[in-house]
Amino acid sequence: MGAVERSPIAPYALEGFYDEMFAENGMQVRSHYSQVFDQLASLKAGEAGAKQAAFNRRMMEEGITFTLYSPSQIQPLERTIPFDLIPRVIPKEEWDVLEKGLLQRITALNRFVYDVYHGQQIVKDGIVPRRMVVANKYFRPEMMHVRVPEDVYITTSGIDLIRDEHGAYYVLEDNLRCPSGFSYLFKSRSMMNQLYPELTLSSSIRDVEHSLNRFLTVLRSLCPTRKKDPVIALLTPGEYNSAYYEHTFLAQQMGIHLVEGRDLVVMDHKVFIRGLGGLTQVDVIYRRIDDDYLDPLAFDPTSMLGVAGIMNAYRAGNVAIVNAPGTGVADDKAMYAYVPDMIRYYLKEEPIIGNVPTYVLSRPEERGYVLSRLHEMVVKETSLSGGYGMLIGPSASEAEIDEFRAKIMADPGRYIAQPTIRLSRAPVLTGGQLAPRHIDLRAFILMGGGTAGVHVIPGGLTRVAMTEGSLVVNSSQGGGCKDTWVMA
Repeated sequence: MGAVERSPIAPYALEGFYDEMFAENGMQVRSHYSQVFDQLASLKAGEAGAKQAAFNRRMMEEGITFTLYSPSQIQPLERTIPFDLIPRVIPKEEWDVLEKGLLQRITALNRFVYDVYHGQQIVKDGIVPRRMVVANKYFRPEMMHVRVPEDVYITTSGIDLIRDEHGAYYVLEDNLRCPSGFSYLFKSRSMMNQLYPELTLSSSIRDVEHSLNRFLTVLRSLCPTRKKDPVIALLTPGEYNSAYYEHTFLAQQMGIHLVEGRDLVVMDHKVFIRGLGGLTQVDVIYRRIDDDYLDPLAFDPTSMLGVAGIMNAYRAGNVAIVNAPGTGVADDKAMYAYVPDMIRYYLKEEPIIGNVPTYVLSRPEERGYVLSRLHEMVVKETSLSGGYGMLIGPSASEAEIDEFRAKIMADPGRYIAQPTIRLSRAPVLTGGQLAPRHIDLRAFILMGGGTAGVHVIPGGLTRVAMTEGSLVVNSSQGGGCKDTWVMA
């Protein structure tokens, strides 16, 4: 009998980037990846591609989608999230440091938001400029001195982490308003267990399923009336929202109500769900709509997505809103530059995970430096997310650089700039072979009251720039994802 033809799984050149799986210029597999590499290498020719195709079919069958909106399209495009079957593996000792750093960061950020809406002591002490707060697009004067259940403003957060060419971790961005991606994290693990059990069962990795229960516990802990079994609802903009799949998934998995604004009514400063059996009072609302659309009586009067009077019910202490309105004051990209100072100020500690060096372009000396080096910089509009409003200097044309220079000069306070980081890479499977792609990691933290405490979901969501050479990992820009393993 002839020898069995094996799958052509082989290392690749590192090209000066830090690689999650390979070291020594691609000639050595990192020890925490050895089991994964051996499993892949043991596959027969064509098996790896067949497994990847099975994942793609499952994504389509289960409707695991993201809706893309583009000015050039008449109709929005609904697409599956590209999923790569090769997991991203994080050693236990590495994750332990990240977990401590994330807990430290979110604790300081929550303290900052509380301070902003109460004494503003950090402003009075000159740590954060007053204009950075009062002129912030996401600052809500309506939240001044409002009592927030358990003083927890940032119940859900997604902190984006990157690694440089040396393997050092940095925080790239804080997502504190309505962070998305939870469902892709949980579905990634579920599909790996179902479609590639020989890989997941052969490795000792931390479970993520229990984090769904922790999510529910955190929401329950914020019930303002401390009911034993509070009524919880997820408020969605509806089926045309880009993350609607996630909204339905989370509501179903946690056994909470999925509602739109039209399903709710406020009476006597209390929020109720309309149902066939009458009205049911809601205790906690996990909202997935932005502040502007939350209450037409308090914010944007043209909003058709929110609930008239919900802010009155909130101020009266009859409902919890997660995340708290006004939380976005802390995830503005210009405010990001001050987070290390917040950690030192509130916690009297040095940051465990550093920031990417950041230039605030409202400062004349920093603006001048950046304008002379735009071709080297990544420039971001402070109020946008999802990969929009960005200039990636090294890959931009002269016309694009000139356009951004004019925008910065016209309104410098809207922009920050960062040096281009040589993002780490990880292997993806393409054409039955391994190929390197740039990645980041969105780590998710859940913060509750009382005994619910703070919980970092093990691993988070690894996002992948599926286009060769691209640095943009956002799903709204065509990025994909991987299952993320933390070794137990």
